[in-house]
Amino acid sequence: MSETVEEAKIKGSKPVHKLANKAYLKQLARLHAELVQFQDWVVRSGAKICIIFEGRDGAGKGGTIKAITARVSPRVFRVVALPAPTDREKTQMYIQRYLPHMPAAGEVVIFDRSWYNRAGVERVMGFCTDEQAQKFLRDVSLVEQAIIDSGIIFIKYWLEVSPEEQTRRLEARIHDPRKTWKLSPMDLESYRRWYDYSRARDEMFAMSDTDFAPWTVARSDDKKRSRLNIINDLLCRIPYEARSRPKVVLPRRQKAKGYREPDYPLRFVAEKF
Repeated sequence: MSETVEEAKIKGSKPVHKLANKAYLKQLARLHAELVQFQDWVVRSGAKICIIFEGRDGAGKGGTIKAITARVSPRVFRVVALPAPTDREKTQMYIQRYLPHMPAAGEVVIFDRSWYNRAGVERVMGFCTDEQAQKFLRDVSLVEQAIIDSGIIFIKYWLEVSPEEQTRRLEARIHDPRKTWKLSPMDLESYRRWYDYSRARDEMFAMSDTDFAPWTVARSDDKKRSRLNIINDLLCRIPYEARSRPKVVLPRRQKAKGYREPDYPLRFVAEKF
């Protein structure tokens, strides 16, 4: 990468005011319109795009993915968030369970965590041996080269959150009833092992940041800025071609020709609001 994570932190350490919600929504609406144009190009061109999001717990992966997919078709943009492997999957080639989710022509697949679990959570939490993690890191670039050689446009994002902001977000998961589902005992243990994750992240970058499949790091302490920056980066990274759409006018509705609303009682939702 052009700069290390630590260099980027130092470079970007000057406090920046939080982006106002009104300004955020205005820019997000503009980028959503561009994503719709991008989606149209993906379908027309038959492009195959795979995007993976990695980062610590609380880095903002899920919110960023929701921001990307909010205004596009789930038939074109597919989000993949695999659970822990089954006993059968544990006996397979490690990356095997991810391969069936790769995009076909006209699809964008977004992985909310990916095969890099082996280099991160599995390694830190002891779900794989250090030897298995090292083997994965030695082999992963060969797999990613094969993915790219198959015609897939492949993009890797790492969301970098500070210790202070991660603490704030995980505490919100504890106290906000809307977010309690996001918190697991694994999150608490991974929070405790901050520097084990830092070492694992550093080695992952060192061994899998290649010219053909580089890691792109986004500072994510400000969620709004991070989402806008990532969507903008994605749109700038892929040379899609927008097309003008014909003007659409709603047609006249047909005449009732004697139709009347039925008189049987309908079961309406209770209108409490």
